[in-house]
Amino acid sequence: MTVVDVFACGKKIESPENKSLLPPGVMSLLIEGIAQNTTGSVYVPEGSTTVEISGSPTEKAIIQWAVNLGMDFDAVRSESLVIHAFPFNSEKKRGGVALKLLDSEVHIHWKGAAEIVLASCTDYMDANGCVVQMKEDKVSYFRKAIADMAAGSLRCVAIAYRSYEIEKDPCRPGVRDAVKLCIDAGVKVRMVTGDNLQTAKAIALECGILGSKGDAIEPNLIEGKAFRAMSEMQRLEVADKISVMGRSSPNDKLLLVQALRRKGHVVAVTGDGTNDAPALHEADIGLAMGIQGTEVAKESSDIIILDDNFASVVKVVRWGRSVYANIQKFIQFQLTVNVAALIINVVAAVSAGNVPLNAVQLLWVNLIMDTLGALALATEPPTDHLMHRPPVGRREPLITNVMWRNLIIQALYQVIVLLILNFRGRSILNLEHESDDQASKLKNTLIFNAFVLCQIFNELNARKPDEINVWKGVTKNRLFMGIVGLTVVLQVIIIFFLGKFTSTVRLSWKLWLVSVVIGIISWPLAIVGKLIPVPERPFSDILQRKYVKKENQEDNL
Repeated sequence: MTVVDVFACGKKIESPENKSLLPPGVMSLLIEGIAQNTTGSVYVPEGSTTVEISGSPTEKAIIQWAVNLGMDFDAVRSESLVIHAFPFNSEKKRGGVALKLLDSEVHIHWKGAAEIVLASCTDYMDANGCVVQMKEDKVSYFRKAIADMAAGSLRCVAIAYRSYEIEKDPCRPGVRDAVKLCIDAGVKVRMVTGDNLQTAKAIALECGILGSKGDAIEPNLIEGKAFRAMSEMQRLEVADKISVMGRSSPNDKLLLVQALRRKGHVVAVTGDGTNDAPALHEADIGLAMGIQGTEVAKESSDIIILDDNFASVVKVVRWGRSVYANIQKFIQFQLTVNVAALIINVVAAVSAGNVPLNAVQLLWVNLIMDTLGALALATEPPTDHLMHRPPVGRREPLITNVMWRNLIIQALYQVIVLLILNFRGRSILNLEHESDDQASKLKNTLIFNAFVLCQIFNELNARKPDEINVWKGVTKNRLFMGIVGLTVVLQVIIIFFLGKFTSTVRLSWKLWLVSVVIGIISWPLAIVGKLIPVPERPFSDILQRKYVKKENQEDNL
């Protein structure tokens, strides 16, 4: 198939391949539409001047005509970006594309059955390249031309175009607040867009990614081609400083993600298009849009934001930090129980030959620690305090210096008090008048009861490892309150009614009061402990540095 007749600029073009018969403006738009609104392609073999065209017979004929008019297929396609495609539909008998040009103008091109496309047109371009309203007589003229060509066994295809001015999208409500919350939380928000640099700058200033116009300078504000042209080392140097990247390609986004990850950052990427898939896959956390996102983008991501709202990213950060913090709370609580119980029993066994906490009692303590404690501390809801912490580093240890401080203080207190009761409890509690067996049972029961109550009170301390007020918001977590209450009730039942099973005896109200006082002292002790400063660097790093320094000194000697 070949192009034999052409009607353009309101008249028939006698010589279809004579480009001088078409105004430059019309020629440019015609070639743009043919190059982009097609499923065909043009290939020029190396060392040859003959082009090879692929596609359907109709596509090949139209592309060949455009090539004869002087179309450089690859060059034309590189000058604009397809932002939306309307595939050819056999019912509508037409297909189209929306193109975004370098100056942010949008061109929409359609191609299809001539009579269908003509029915949608309101204007045409005349011999001077001017847009003229299509009156009824011109419509009739084109209809007759189509009919005459069809009568001559020709396949009639019409090509139409219109321009569309894009207005800058305003920020969604809440986006500026979401960006501020991210910045307060130590999360740097970067915008990578295909818009021109001035549009990107205006949007970034509006939503708070750029604090002021004074920040809108290189390398905070950079074009994709400038970033792309840098060497790998240069990209690593400027990656941290980039806040806005305009006129970027999907590969620029991928290069930025790779540079940030090589610098040791934890990188999250949001995206909705197929072109975003490489960056979403490369990032530590890929967040795809659930409504506008393509299936390819969703498959390449880790999290799908159902409402397509950037403000939901704050919820992701908030809940992610909450889960991490709850795990740390439970580990601190668990280690405190384990360390205290282990030291108490080992010291007592080595020195006296018997242990104050028997197997059944330790089983109950483990039930408090592993099951009820985990449920209570793992269900703590997110708090605003979490969003004012710095992010957790990629190599930061799970057990922080703050946790070590709290753990050591509480475990040391419990070990000292309960070992004193184990060795001097009979005289301290005034049990000399009791028989040896009864006095031993009372003393061991008190140690067991005080130890359990210490864990119950310390469970509240574990809620807020780095805050003074450990009771803040406790009443809102009904599950936590219920578990603590259930633990207290079960402990009372064990002491009063399950003595044979746990090898305990009933305690008087005075000994219950002693147990409660021993347990409740952990609260003021935790407050005092939190006033003790700890280094920000992990103890393991400090010790390792000292060891390396000492080793170097020995080498020098």
